[in-house]
Amino acid sequence: MAQILLHGTLHITIYEVDKLSSGSRPKFFQKVVVENIQESVGFGKGTSKLYATIDLGKARVGRTRMIENEPSNPRWYESFHVYCAHMASNVTFTVKDDNPIGATLIGRAYVPVEDVLESREVDRWVEILDENKNPVHGGPKIHVKLQYFDVSVDRNWAYGIRSSKFPGVPYTFFSQRQGCKVSLYQDAHVPDKFIPKISLSGGKYYEPHRCWEDVFDAITNAQHLIYITGWSVYTEISLVRDSRRPKPGGDITLGELLKKKASEGVRVLMLVWDDRTSVKLLKRDGLMATHDEETEHFFHDTDVHCVLCPRNPDDGGSIIQDLQISTMFTHHQKIVVVDAEMPSGGSQRRRIVSFVGGIDLCDGRYDTAFHSLFRTLDTAHHDDFHQPNFTGASITKGGPREPWHDIHSRLEGPIAWDVLFNFEQRWRKQGGKDLLVQLRELENVIIPPSPVTYPDDQETWNVQLFRSIDGGAAFGFPETPEDAARAGLVSGKDNIVDRSIQDAYINAIRRAKNFIYIENQYFLGSSFAWNSTDIKVEDVGALHLIPKELSMKIVSKIEAGERFTVYIVVPMWPEGLPESASVQAILDWQRRTMEMMYKDIVQALQAKGIDEDPRNYLTFFCVGNREVKKSGEYEPSEQPEPDSDYIRAQQARRFMIYVHAKMMIVDDEYIIIGSANINQRSMDGARDSEIAMGAYQPYHLASHQAARGQIHGFRMALWYEHLGMLDETFLHPETEACITKVNQIADKYWDLYSSETLEHDLPGHLLRYPVEITSEGDITNLPGFEFFPDTKARILGAKSDYLPPILTT
Repeated sequence: MAQILLHGTLHITIYEVDKLSSGSRPKFFQKVVVENIQESVGFGKGTSKLYATIDLGKARVGRTRMIENEPSNPRWYESFHVYCAHMASNVTFTVKDDNPIGATLIGRAYVPVEDVLESREVDRWVEILDENKNPVHGGPKIHVKLQYFDVSVDRNWAYGIRSSKFPGVPYTFFSQRQGCKVSLYQDAHVPDKFIPKISLSGGKYYEPHRCWEDVFDAITNAQHLIYITGWSVYTEISLVRDSRRPKPGGDITLGELLKKKASEGVRVLMLVWDDRTSVKLLKRDGLMATHDEETEHFFHDTDVHCVLCPRNPDDGGSIIQDLQISTMFTHHQKIVVVDAEMPSGGSQRRRIVSFVGGIDLCDGRYDTAFHSLFRTLDTAHHDDFHQPNFTGASITKGGPREPWHDIHSRLEGPIAWDVLFNFEQRWRKQGGKDLLVQLRELENVIIPPSPVTYPDDQETWNVQLFRSIDGGAAFGFPETPEDAARAGLVSGKDNIVDRSIQDAYINAIRRAKNFIYIENQYFLGSSFAWNSTDIKVEDVGALHLIPKELSMKIVSKIEAGERFTVYIVVPMWPEGLPESASVQAILDWQRRTMEMMYKDIVQALQAKGIDEDPRNYLTFFCVGNREVKKSGEYEPSEQPEPDSDYIRAQQARRFMIYVHAKMMIVDDEYIIIGSANINQRSMDGARDSEIAMGAYQPYHLASHQAARGQIHGFRMALWYEHLGMLDETFLHPETEACITKVNQIADKYWDLYSSETLEHDLPGHLLRYPVEITSEGDITNLPGFEFFPDTKARILGAKSDYLPPILTT
């Protein structure tokens, strides 16, 4: 049967199966396996645990809870809201019986995709068939209801945010908050006078904010509570390092500052990921160096309550699944929540302020837009030398250090309380003792959630909080699928999941009118649409929709004869030894993702008879730096190993700038910032725990003219940081003139970065991602570049035969 593209939203309800007889189950399983399990594990006599799954093509898009002790007539009555961008001939419903070592197939029911087109509601009993498509014994049927809405009938599709009445992303746990204030941060610090004049509407100019200075002030001035979560928190770092901007007490380390605040009577609670990585492969590759034990030890017997929390699974998974989750996945949220003085000052009342984004409070994170490799080694980075991409790198052997580019935000107003609530949910689940400040008892001191701007304030923000998390990490998630759906959560086979970050990305991409700008540490996914000649895509499981949604958006614009551009900035390679199996596997997934997108674009161009470079619609960049040697520079006392990547990079005076940001800007009117990468770990909901915010300024929308609010200023500041210049064309990123200009600059900077000789510092950092796109959309090596400069690491990556995809996707 022909495959049909479903691009929109599918509402599905699975009601029940009418009559499963004992003959419906495979005989072998019933007798041998069940008896074995009963004897060895002591499970009850053959308890049935029935559940159903929903598949579109090669993608699993939903699964019900397990129903126990209803062996002949399991009734789920569960509804699913499924975003789809899949080729499929059927919507497939699979009924299975769960057991401690896996699951047994009972049968499958098929609803042809063509039956659900044109938004027709389908409500029917569908026959359950065996693997040979013959009716299962006893002729059971499953009762399902489906209704599909194509993106073209979505009133927000390609219209952006039309007015300040935009209600936010639907079906989510947290609703959108109004009357908020947002500060956007590029890197941990911005030096004075770095940002040129960037014009905003109303005759204003863009003013940068300074992340770690603001975090230092927020912690220093807190009087009642300081709550921190992190993938890593390192006590030995200092937050204030700019000698031109000293602060009283600014030389104190983070650990000492938190101890000082706790001794003053402030409640300091920290949830730091407990790195139980039994997977030595990853530790060896230098991916995990979190100082979790050191941090816990530092605060032992102090007034600071630091809890190491593993990524515990939601109860109810199989034994193997539980082990998988706690050893493979992480707590990845990076938040700080404090009480702060009122914006106007003068009052004794306090309010809640929160920080959310990509920057952990740990070593290797402090950097400025200059991203120096060698010139800060005896100042800001002498005691914070971070270079995990070479074996044995150290300050005594010299640079290049690994520069760090990241993005963060500060949230004020009602949205800050949502971040606080997220912390309280997590603390109640994994914090142990109930040490949370009882805010009700402080109601005469700390104000309730309330706007920090007037409705007519031109600088007001509407903000919504999103997460990837499940009941294993957050307390108080509803038990039943019905209640979960009402709370904007997704129910799985044995867990309740908040997957709203992925939903936020999908909604924002679908709304987009003109352009999208993404910076992310990873870019892989939509594996159901990858070319499957040399892999079984069903085994990869990187099912989130973001890459496919982006390519579908570009395709829809090409078909409509309109311009649309997508700019994506990623690191050269994921942090770690670039030749290692895990890094190479991730690069391989990234290549497959890029190739899938470019093939979509090339096919759309060919169908319209357009002969154009697909890079005019979608371009990938990385960032790097190269510095000539200056007199008076830090001189290391030792040398790196001969013939190592380290010595080669030191002699060539170059290295990548590590992109750790997790941000998307749409049409200069909407921004998502958080901790979530564009990979399955971050977007799944039941893997790494994540948090993000989506925000816009209702008085600075792109409805009638280009948006020129804070988001526009922030993007221009980022482009200035990366390109070392600003140009008139940058005001309109969707135009061919702009993408051509940016591509030309990035191509030139790559040539300078990769050349044998070096005469001057690199004039900017934005580099073409070093791959070639063929006329058919295949990704191949850029001529002369099979390996990243100074390494023997393949740019296109390599499939790993021994690392399971769940680790690297």
